Parts: sequence; C-alpha cells; structure tokens
Amino acid sequence: MTSLIRMGRLSFLTIFGIILIYPIIWLISASFKPLPEIFSTVNLIPSRFVITSYINGWKGSGQFGFNTFFTNSFLLVVPTVIATVLSSVIVAYGFARFRFPTKNLFFSLMIATLMLPNAVIIIPSYLLFRNLGWLDTYWTFIIPSMFATYPFFIFMLIQFFRGLPRDLDESAVVDGCNSFKILTHILLPLSKPALVSAAVFQFIWTWNDFFNSLIYINSVKKYPISLGLRMSLDTSSISNWDQVMAMSVLSIVPCLIIFFLAQRYFVEGIATTGIKG
Repeated sequence: MTSLIRMGRLSFLTIFGIILIYPIIWLISASFKPLPEIFSTVNLIPSRFVITSYINGWKGSGQFGFNTFFTNSFLLVVPTVIATVLSSVIVAYGFARFRFPTKNLFFSLMIATLMLPNAVIIIPSYLLFRNLGWLDTYWTFIIPSMFATYPFFIFMLIQFFRGLPRDLDESAVVDGCNSFKILTHILLPLSKPALVSAAVFQFIWTWNDFFNSLIYINSVKKYPISLGLRMSLDTSSISNWDQVMAMSVLSIVPCLIIFFLAQRYFVEGIATTGIKG
C-alpha cells in the first residue's frame, strides 16, 4: 500500500512537472523551427533545424542588436544586485542583533511595505526621479537598492541571522571584535545560503523586470533585454516570431546559469531561513 501511494505521488509530480516545463520546451523547439512551421504544427521536433533565427535575431532589425540589450541588462542588474544585498545585510543585522527605541515600530512598518504593490508607488517614484534628473538612467534602479528598499530580502536575512546563536557574537566580543567585525568575520561567512538566495532572487526579478524599465528607460540604446524583446514584436507589420522565440531562449539562459550555479546555496538558504534560534 505504501509503495502504491509513493508511486502515485511520483506519477503526479512527474506529470505536474512536465506540464510546468512544457512551455519552455515548446519555446526552445519553436526557436529552431522555420517561421511557417511555428504555429502550423504541434510537433516539438522541427522538420528542419534552423539557426538563422538566432543569427538574425542577435543582429536585430534596427540600429541596435541584442548584444547591446544584453550588455545593458548586465550593467543594470549587477550593480542593483550587489547594492541590494549589501544594504539588506546592514539593515537586517541591525534588526536581528541590536536593541534600540522604536525597533518594533520600524520593523512593523517595514513588514507593512511588503503589502504595497509596485503600482501604488510607481507615480510618486516617477515624480521623484524626474525631479532628481534620474529618468532614462539606471540610477532609478541602483540608487534605491542602496537604501534597502526591498523588505522581502531584509526579512529573509533577519530570520537567518536570528537562527545563528548569539554565543558566536559573545565569543567574538571576548576576542576583541567590534560589531562590524562580528558581521563581516562571523555572521556573513555563515550566511552564504541566505546571501546567495537574495542575490539569485534579485537577479532574476531585475533581469525580467519589464514594467519599471518601460516607465523609467526611454532611450533605445539603454534598453535592457526585456524592452529589447518588446521591440521585436512589430504591431504594424508581420513579426518575425522565429527570432522572437530565439531571443527569448537566450534571455532566460543567464537566469538558468545563475540558478544552477547557486542551486546548492539557494535551496539551503530557502530551507533554513524560517528557522529561528
């Protein structure tokens, strides 16, 4: 009976997994199909494999190719990820290890901001960035990330820091460490799973961010990959869907590489974040 239940669960998970991954499989398959065959057949295996969609799609149809869009995405994402992790670590360390007046109030306010959708703050943010002269620059993403504006990561790191014994801090103080050295020499080396998890989440979210990029970035030469893909969809004429599929496949490659390289730390960080010591 137990074996039958186990087989049933395994079968369900297998079928469910195939359903979830099928769109990606179809996307990869369509990227190698000739244009007339993409929507005319349901076969996953192309009748003839072509790579011209990747070549032509990478070159682009306008002044800028996808090499420009990929470069822009990295110039936008990498500083944002680094600034987010560093600022979130500092704030989380303060909440997890220090006592100060109105600590509970500030923590409650921070948690409350988790319930605010991005659409609520997009207008005041736009007006602020316009007055500061930051529109059409990557500062609209990088500068806010320097001030711990992502409460999800702060909360996640707080929970992880709370799971680390305070005896480590006390032993470090006996050895002459100050608060900064306790963070950099004791807590951070033990917090790699949580740090990697935050970095992976932020990388994927920023890389795939279309809405904010559309609002703040106006120059085509500064477009990230999300806006570059939108340019491939020409509503006034026939879209080259083979090139759209090919560039869509390439756009998810960095996210997949980051995830699989950090998979061990990522899974461990998610599994242990909720443990409170």
